[in-house]
Amino acid sequence: MIKRTLYFGNPAYLSLKMKQLMVRMPQGDDGDLPTDEEIVRTLPIEDLGVIILDNKQITITHGAMEALLENNCAIITCDSKRMPVGLMLPLAGNTVQNERFRSQIDSSLPLRKQLWQQTIEAKIRNQAAVLQYVTGEKHNNMLKWSESIRSGDTDNMEARAAVYYWKTIFPDNPYFVRDHDAEGPNALLNYGYAILRAVVARALVGSGLLPTLGIHHHNRYNAYCLADDIMEPYRPYVDKLVTELLDEDATGKLNAKVKVKLLNIPVIEVLINGKRSPLMIAVSQTTTSLVKCFRGESRRLTYPEM
Repeated sequence: MIKRTLYFGNPAYLSLKMKQLMVRMPQGDDGDLPTDEEIVRTLPIEDLGVIILDNKQITITHGAMEALLENNCAIITCDSKRMPVGLMLPLAGNTVQNERFRSQIDSSLPLRKQLWQQTIEAKIRNQAAVLQYVTGEKHNNMLKWSESIRSGDTDNMEARAAVYYWKTIFPDNPYFVRDHDAEGPNALLNYGYAILRAVVARALVGSGLLPTLGIHHHNRYNAYCLADDIMEPYRPYVDKLVTELLDEDATGKLNAKVKVKLLNIPVIEVLINGKRSPLMIAVSQTTTSLVKCFRGESRRLTYPEM
């Protein structure tokens, strides 16, 4: 089942009533809650996968948060710049979580290196597909790099491909530099990646894995290293969507209209295992294959192909 992604950019009061998320929004601009004139809507908790809170005048009750987390819904909060700054996930998302934590922690270094090799291979292949879509030309150097990756990517082919990729993906902006704090295309990419990261982290928790313990990323201050690993081959889907948004509006402003379109990331159609599937469902297939790798039942991760 495809879970819904909800975005709240205006003042709202979120509470729980009869296992439904009740949303109360004032019709006026003053943001006072409660008010005599307000919009009230209810949504089934079990239908929600990601919620984005993007207004300082949003209030959410503890009961609502508890119900959302019990149903493995990821809650994203935004900062004063209206960019995602926090992610809340359930502590227990699977009945055999302890067993899967053990297999994840006990996984061997050679296995993790092989999984990272597969991850980067899939990422660069998908990046090559995006470049072909944008430029109308096949980029054989990217394909060659994807085939040259060794266990653990010891030659750092990911970085080599990234330099060429970001220099080529925006033909109208040949001097583009990837920056986590910049405006324009970078802001769109950052916002899209935050949504993708929440989808991946949610799937990992649902599969009984610990999103903190990565197969490659190991920053001591990063609570979602594994999510950052597994989302790599999915990033090009966000990149492709951003190029399409820039074709519609070259200014690259991250306004409400653009955010609504970026919220469609979980339902982007991808090809995985020879079948078309919404991205959110595909991510669950990837995390399930990762569980099998950690348990010694497989040596291959399942990733989408563009």
